[in-house]
Amino acid sequence: MPLPASVQSGTGQLTINQSFSVALSGSHDGSLDSEVQRFQHQLSRQTGIPFRPTSGAAATLQVHADRIRKPVQELGEDESYVLTVADSGAKLTAPTTLGALRGLQTFLQLVQITPAGFAVPSVTIKDQPRFAWRGTLIDVSRHFIPIDVLKRNLDGMAAVKMNVLHWHLSDDQGFRVESKKFPKLTQMGSDGLFYTQEEIRDLIAYAHERGIRVMPEFDIPGHSRSWFLGYPELSSGAGPYTLEGGGAGPYIDPIMDPTRESTYKFLEKFIAEMAKLFPDAYFHIGGDEVDGKQWDANPKVQEFIHAHGMKNNQDLQAYFNQRLEKIVAKNHKTMVGWDDILHPDLPKTIVVQSWRGQASLAAAAKQGYRGLLSYGYYLDLMWPASRHYAVDPMADAAATLTPEQRSLILGGESCQWAEWVTPENIDSHIWPRNAVVAERLWSPQEAKDVASMYARMNAVSLELEWLGLTHRSARLHMLHRMAGTADIAALRNLADVVEPVKDYDRWSDAKGPIDFHSPLARMIDTVSPESDTARHFSDLVQTFAQSAYKDQATETQIRMWLTTWRDNDARLHPVLEQSFFLQEDEPLSQNLSALGATGLEALDYLDKGQPAPDAWKTQQLALIEQAKTRQADLLLMVVVPVEQLVEASAAQPN
Repeated sequence: MPLPASVQSGTGQLTINQSFSVALSGSHDGSLDSEVQRFQHQLSRQTGIPFRPTSGAAATLQVHADRIRKPVQELGEDESYVLTVADSGAKLTAPTTLGALRGLQTFLQLVQITPAGFAVPSVTIKDQPRFAWRGTLIDVSRHFIPIDVLKRNLDGMAAVKMNVLHWHLSDDQGFRVESKKFPKLTQMGSDGLFYTQEEIRDLIAYAHERGIRVMPEFDIPGHSRSWFLGYPELSSGAGPYTLEGGGAGPYIDPIMDPTRESTYKFLEKFIAEMAKLFPDAYFHIGGDEVDGKQWDANPKVQEFIHAHGMKNNQDLQAYFNQRLEKIVAKNHKTMVGWDDILHPDLPKTIVVQSWRGQASLAAAAKQGYRGLLSYGYYLDLMWPASRHYAVDPMADAAATLTPEQRSLILGGESCQWAEWVTPENIDSHIWPRNAVVAERLWSPQEAKDVASMYARMNAVSLELEWLGLTHRSARLHMLHRMAGTADIAALRNLADVVEPVKDYDRWSDAKGPIDFHSPLARMIDTVSPESDTARHFSDLVQTFAQSAYKDQATETQIRMWLTTWRDNDARLHPVLEQSFFLQEDEPLSQNLSALGATGLEALDYLDKGQPAPDAWKTQQLALIEQAKTRQADLLLMVVVPVEQLVEASAAQPN
């Protein structure tokens, strides 16, 4: 994962043993040399084999690149490669060292355990990406994410051939980049949590070695409260401001003042400094969700709008973006912004990132603008992998574009916004679902087999842990914390069948503004966005239904799960009672137990071949409806298949 463009299976396999070695030929640079060392280390970790290549022997894997990659990675660099594996050895060839990096990741994913040891199947793979831009946005403003956590996520991105880290570095809750010219941005706007310029250079170099560009985002003119703590003169309102919100009079979202020349003088100095720090050719200015209330309340801003013949706040933002684009271009960067900025007065050189839907992506292309799709790839919305997998940049509104317009769609980005993540649980919110977005952006559009996707995603998920990602292990640590005991079997049974509420439903339970300093250690912060157990159970029930409820082997598996759930509350109750973390989850545990009992009764009726009584059905469906309601911001994901069993048991003929 991602599925390659072309795979031709052979016969036999290449054995991986202690004599495994890699040889380079053609052009190679420091990044490929480093990648080969990481590749060998990773292969050793995955297999447990300490490699001791025999001196003078022919290398097991021959790697050849025609030319070295660009010193500063560019959009559209050739990432193609050909990998040929036979029982006698393997060869990886690529036009560039960047393509060789991608091919080495594919080789790692091909290694599998066999009765005779570790091996790679004989195969010929010819591969290249479908889209040139395959990114992940990580927000570090709402909750600061340390460098080491970002680095392991870069490793994960490289493993699935993603090539852009979109670094969301400023927002209302924090400004995270050291500025030498404007030190109060972090002194007053970061709570002391920010990246030094030295740390940023280090991360950019780390990403570059893995074939990943780093694009900064400084979100303006909205989402910019953290700027105003140190430099209130940039704001359209009176303040004073805190990172938690507030201000004089009724609170409204603060926005930069686009009517003052001093604002642009500030931005000229700031962007010039950041342009030197970030070598990538693209510079993201945000531009989304600009709440114009502060502009409406400012007489000087309104006077400016009328004096310049503008009709509304949208025209004022377009004026701001025009001025901003000239500053960005002066520093030899291309401006990127969210689709809110789309306006015919902006030059066609900008890139529009769509978060509102494929219609805005297509609208931008029709007007001649290059675009990126993020709608459908918001990992923080807790959607299942299958839903992300179904979203394609070239589908829906984009499907009717002309070939020239379609060429303007550069690719897309997944997004991990950080309202509800910390360094502890961010990996589990990103992975393994991010691999599915990576596949959608790399692989042919025809790759749509959901069952295959899940099988391959689960395999990659295990491999990602070998890289140091904690999307699986951190969950266990958090469950142990909540339980306060070594035995978490019963708690895992509950955690394995619940998911967080979807979309922005968690916000509806928040009492006022979110406290970004409060711990995120509840069950909702611990469980996976998607329940593998619930999906597997649902598949079992579907298989049972297709057999007209006669498949005994499948029924046995279903009974096993239902019995476990029926009996789980009695086992879990003492743990729930003694943990303040878990007391809110008691109704969930009780509902799961009741569902288990209901499902077993439904199976008994099905086994007897007699319809369940109407009164019983009515009672159980009422219980099921109650179990569908959210508890502690969680959803029980086995309700629907149990409901299916109840309906089937009552629908039998006499």
